[in-house]
Amino acid sequence: MTISISRRAVLAGTGALIVAFQMHGASAQTETGKGDGPSKRGLPGSLDDTPRIDSWIRVEASGAVTILTGKAELGQGLKTALLQVAAEELKVPMEKLSLVTADTARTADEGYTAASHSMQDSGTAIRNAAAQARDLLVAEAARRLGLAEADLKAANGAVLGPNGARIAYGALVRDQLLSVDAKPTSRLTLPSDFTVMGRPLQRVDIPAKVTGGTAYVQDLRPEGKLHGRVVRPPSYGATLRDIDIASIEGMRGVVKVVRDGNFVGVLAETEWAAIQGMRALAASTTWIEKEALPDSAMLASALMSLPSKDTTIHDTGVSGTPGTVVEGTFSRPYLTHGSIGPSCAVAELRDGMLTISTHTQGVFPLRRAIAGMLRMPSEKVRCIHVEGAGCYGQNGADDAAADAAMLAVAMPGRPIRVQLMREQEHAWDPFGPGMVVKLRASVGVSGAIADWHHEVWSQSHMMRPGPPGTLLAARLKADAAVPAPPVELAQPEGGGDRNAIPLYSIPNARVISHFLRDMPLRGSSMRSLGGYLNVLAIESTMDDLARASGQDAVAFRLRHLDDPRAREVVETAASRFGWSPHVEGPSGAGRGFAFARYKNLEAWCAVAVEVVVERETGRVRVKRMVAAVDTGQVVNPDGIRNQVEGGLLQALSWTLFERVTFDRTRVTSVDWSAYPILRFGDVPDSVEVHIIDRPNDGFYGVAEAAQGPSGAALANAIRDATGLRLHELPFTASRIRAATGSR
Repeated sequence: MTISISRRAVLAGTGALIVAFQMHGASAQTETGKGDGPSKRGLPGSLDDTPRIDSWIRVEASGAVTILTGKAELGQGLKTALLQVAAEELKVPMEKLSLVTADTARTADEGYTAASHSMQDSGTAIRNAAAQARDLLVAEAARRLGLAEADLKAANGAVLGPNGARIAYGALVRDQLLSVDAKPTSRLTLPSDFTVMGRPLQRVDIPAKVTGGTAYVQDLRPEGKLHGRVVRPPSYGATLRDIDIASIEGMRGVVKVVRDGNFVGVLAETEWAAIQGMRALAASTTWIEKEALPDSAMLASALMSLPSKDTTIHDTGVSGTPGTVVEGTFSRPYLTHGSIGPSCAVAELRDGMLTISTHTQGVFPLRRAIAGMLRMPSEKVRCIHVEGAGCYGQNGADDAAADAAMLAVAMPGRPIRVQLMREQEHAWDPFGPGMVVKLRASVGVSGAIADWHHEVWSQSHMMRPGPPGTLLAARLKADAAVPAPPVELAQPEGGGDRNAIPLYSIPNARVISHFLRDMPLRGSSMRSLGGYLNVLAIESTMDDLARASGQDAVAFRLRHLDDPRAREVVETAASRFGWSPHVEGPSGAGRGFAFARYKNLEAWCAVAVEVVVERETGRVRVKRMVAAVDTGQVVNPDGIRNQVEGGLLQALSWTLFERVTFDRTRVTSVDWSAYPILRFGDVPDSVEVHIIDRPNDGFYGVAEAAQGPSGAALANAIRDATGLRLHELPFTASRIRAATGSR
């Protein structure tokens, strides 16, 4: 089956001040849990699902202005960017705005905060809603003053007119003024008139984080709270045989032990008593385990042998066109999210209403899952997003929320604070799934790519809450929920096959996705999903084709790129890096280059890397990284730069260090010593990010744009430095030493 990529339609306004916005043309469900059908109303961003302007913008009679978003701050700087957008269009100083993020009782349902969609979906909705709210306020002022709207302007939270006329927004609002549906087009502020957008304003979420303030859900200490801890099974599928509840409930400070099937938790007056109770409770248990995991050393072959649903997602030309062939089988292990703060939640059942403070990425889907788990009406469950310390996809946040809910139901009337232990976070995390890519390509005598064949084995990387069976607690209860299967994410965004279709102009190309419904370890979403390995495999092969045909790596890419914006980021990164053709042999020093457009429809990013590889130890020292990114209209350049820098470093960590380990029964990488990550001593000496601004364009997701090209550029730099192409991630020092020593 061949599925063609559809691009977003862009609706252009007809007047000078009617600015275009993006529409989603995809018909399949996306990672956000939305976009599973055609546009409902023809409105921009999330307005299409929630059209009322006062669902996004509230103006009180006091003059207070509140912005509402169904998206969550995950450390990506979203709060600041959304406030900038709202302030720009409303003409209200940013410091006078307040912002409410994802809350099932207050905000729109925008699905999951995922897939770099927040600015596209919520930012676009808020910008248009704010612009239309401003115009409604101006129109109301014109009516009261008996003047034409053209004679008035909005500024500093008021409407100004001739001869000093001024009416504050608070005095203009009346019932239902903003309780109207948005229109398809808005009078957006021209980029030339920006005073807030496009500027590197300081992030509003940082001060509390660096001063020890209440910044994270882990910091919440509600009055009257109890501390909860859970006892996890030692392995997947383990069954609880024996447990000594009575002796633990007699421990000092322990209030109650809760057991429901294989779900076990303890409640205590203090956190230390809860931890001690949990330890003692765990020691009293006996579990029945079974060997059900494959040989971790043979993970790639194990994945390729699993039953799969095979789909040809791209097919052009004639396969098998002759040329000089390069090929390789690339694999990545399971990756843990590595959240610095173990997951946490606070839940309280009071008067039949269950309220949960959680750092989930989707408050509405989590509400459905917990309501289903507890067999409660959804309207009796409220989920409020509070930031967590470290979030790169679906980590243990949803499980901690479910644990807290289970314990809160067992102890009504008191807030229950549950925090996972480090080993629980590492062992039971919904990991970024293991993957395999097999790629074979050839270059013809003309120097052009002659043939391309890409196959990827993976699940969709999407097992987020919604069904109760996505939650550990629901699976462990006596009336256990059935584990939910992965959601199939179709192209063009894709899941495990994300970015598997090359953007390069290749006449003969075929891409096959082997969707694995059942995999050995629990897996779900982690930044870039399958994009990281697919891009690494594609860009490694591009480098090898260039080398095999005697062409420069950058020139070879440009030769096969038709997209002018792709060419510009490649040329910018190469120029800023000082790239020039070279033919030196492996000397221990190397450089690499790579490019991708995230999901083939969001931000464009190119990366150049300079490394030194120590032959004696195999250690890779990254000296310099230079990136160029085009993410459309820039709202906060510092925010974009921060996101790309974070992506660069995270990709270095994945590529050089990270790997979940397991034996035939249990996950064994349950602490930082068993799961090494990038440390300060491994951070590059220099990181540069160059932003290509596109005034009047839409917002393109940037948060996950850098991971793929960064990992690939590093792989190519190691190849350049050592003369060896590595295929099995991570490229640890021991693997590099073993490879170079065998030559």
